[in-house]
Amino acid sequence: MVGQDPLDLDGQIALVTGAGQGAGRAIALALAHHNAGGVAVNDYVAARAEAVAEEIRALGVPAIGVAADVGDHAAVHAAFGAAEDALGPITILVNNAGNAGPNATMGLSPEFWETHPADWDRYFRTNLQGVMNCCHVALPGMVGQGRGRIVMVISDAGRIGEARLAAYSAAKAGAAGFMRAIAKESGRYGITANAISLSTLEPTFDDVELKEFMASDRTRVQLSRYVIRRFGRPEEVATMALFLCSDAASWITGQTYPVNGGYSFTQ
Repeated sequence: MVGQDPLDLDGQIALVTGAGQGAGRAIALALAHHNAGGVAVNDYVAARAEAVAEEIRALGVPAIGVAADVGDHAAVHAAFGAAEDALGPITILVNNAGNAGPNATMGLSPEFWETHPADWDRYFRTNLQGVMNCCHVALPGMVGQGRGRIVMVISDAGRIGEARLAAYSAAKAGAAGFMRAIAKESGRYGITANAISLSTLEPTFDDVELKEFMASDRTRVQLSRYVIRRFGRPEEVATMALFLCSDAASWITGQTYPVNGGYSFTQ
C-alpha cells in the first residue's frame, strides 16, 4: 500500500539499554517515531533515563525511565518488571549499554600483558554479562509471546580486534558470539537476534570543544582510517537498529552489520 511505513513496529513494547544519551537515545526515539507501543529507557543514571522518556512521551508514545546497571542481574530483573508493569510485555530488546560501564571512563589501556585481571572486569560486566543478563530476563516473555527482536550493539573492536583494547575487544566479540547462539536457540519461537558493529561516533562536545577535537592531529590520523572521512552519528545507528527491530528484517537472524564509515569491511 502506497505510503505504508515498512518499518512500522505495530505497537510493540521496547526496552533500550544505555539509552540516556548518544546512540541509545537515538534508537529509543527512532522506535517511538515508528509506532512502538511504548519504550522503556534504561540508563544507570536515572535523570538521563527519565529525560529521554519525557522526550518520547512528548511524541505521544508511552515511556518510562528505568535506571539500572545492566551488569547487576537483580537490577535488570527489577527494571524489566517495572517496564512491563507500566507498558506491557516487552518484545523488542536493544542491548546498547557498553563502553566501560558505570563510573568508568573508556580509553586505551596499557598493553595487555601490563594490565591486571581486575581491569578486565568492567568491560566484561557491561558488554558481555550485561547483554546476557538482559536476554536472560527478556527471552521467557518473548518465547511466551511467540515473537521478539533482540539487537546487540557491539564494536569493530570485537570483529577485528584493537590494540590496547584487548579486554573490550574480547567482551564485544563474546557478545557477538552469544548473539549467534541466541539466534539459533530462539528462532523457532519467532525471535530474531542480530548485532550492529560500530566504530567511532562523533563525540557529544559543545561547538568549541568539537572544533578543537576535530582539528587535532590525533583526530585527523584517526579519520584517515575511514573510507567515509567522518565519524558516525547516533541517528545512523538508530536507522539500522530500527530496521532490525521491524518486520522488514523478519527473515534475518544471527548476523552482524557494520555501521562504521568503512573503517573495516566484512564479507
